[in-house]
Amino acid sequence: MINRYDITITGGGMTGLALACALGQQGRRVAVLEAGPTPAPFDRDADIDLRVVAVNRASQALLDNLGAWQRLAQWRVSPYDRMHVRDAGGSASIGFGASELGEPDLGHIVENRLIQRALYEVAEAQENVDWFDGIEITNIGVDEHDAVLTLADGRVFTSKLVVGADGRFSRVREAAGIPVRSRDYHQKAIVATVETEQPSDRTAWQRFLPDGVLAFLPLADGRSSIVWSSRRADELLALDDAAFRQALGEAFDFHLGEVVASSERAAFPLIGRHAERYVKPRLALIGDAAHTIHPLAGQGVNLGFMDVAELAEALVRTSRDPGSLLVLRRYERARKGENAMMQKLMEGFQLLFINDIAPLRRLRGLGLTITDQLGPLKATMMRYAMGTMGELPPLARYRLR
Repeated sequence: MINRYDITITGGGMTGLALACALGQQGRRVAVLEAGPTPAPFDRDADIDLRVVAVNRASQALLDNLGAWQRLAQWRVSPYDRMHVRDAGGSASIGFGASELGEPDLGHIVENRLIQRALYEVAEAQENVDWFDGIEITNIGVDEHDAVLTLADGRVFTSKLVVGADGRFSRVREAAGIPVRSRDYHQKAIVATVETEQPSDRTAWQRFLPDGVLAFLPLADGRSSIVWSSRRADELLALDDAAFRQALGEAFDFHLGEVVASSERAAFPLIGRHAERYVKPRLALIGDAAHTIHPLAGQGVNLGFMDVAELAEALVRTSRDPGSLLVLRRYERARKGENAMMQKLMEGFQLLFINDIAPLRRLRGLGLTITDQLGPLKATMMRYAMGTMGELPPLARYRLR
């Protein structure tokens, strides 16, 4: 059986579904092929998921313009309006506040699964977007006119363009023969939900440690979601709950008092990846299929959403074949350099702050102190992190209603 669409998206995670919604708004016939199950409906009684993201202002605008943010706001989001960055190797720190910019907040902490579900519901409401789950792709081919995907059950999907939104082990990227530059950070990121003696109070904390980075992300109920990137993650995962809470409190210098409760823990290895190309004729990569970075600034999903916005813009601005390399190169030029710069910047911060050489320790302490006192520079850094600096694609800008 042959299924014909304008565009096929492999991967029904956050970025894949966001692109499907955006292309659906353009009137294109879109198929989303997902290996996993359909995202589960929101359950208000379910505990907060371990995997959360810090959604910046540009990504919030994109989700709002797609019609997903309204659902998320009704379900569960956790705004934060302050951020403190501290260096465990000294007394230096820097603080950011939304009030300094006249903004209501710096961003929101949102569960991955809720973003995926909200986008799924938007896509399902669009008659020209079809969802297929439990999919196993056995072959991806491209000819002069079409991209052709063959599934294990014999079904065939043809389209003018196939977009790989299928994560860091992208099947589309592999089929296209696109090389990837990789860098192993020799760390794992431990994620968990914790309760401390003092509530998180809408403040995000980040502490640079000799072996990694520890982030406490505020949740609306006063708890925190932690992301602990560490070289000794396996040792920390092996601790019982009480010993882990003690180690976590010590690493955080007990800024919020004792850690009194903690959820189950999960961990994933940290490897930076960047595809040498984002596009080929009839093929494009977005999100983790194109790039993964260190999570120390929480920019991974925000970069992916900007990929979505730029690719959607490149396609809406042309009457050409959407699989044309000329069209797709516009997207690649808009995103590849910026993503590479952010990756290198995060790697530079990581190397600078986990290096305990005395001169570097003094230098970074001085840098934090000076930056904290220079209002214009700090404001620029804040706006860049919020995704409000520079020329944004239309889908990532707030629209007047």
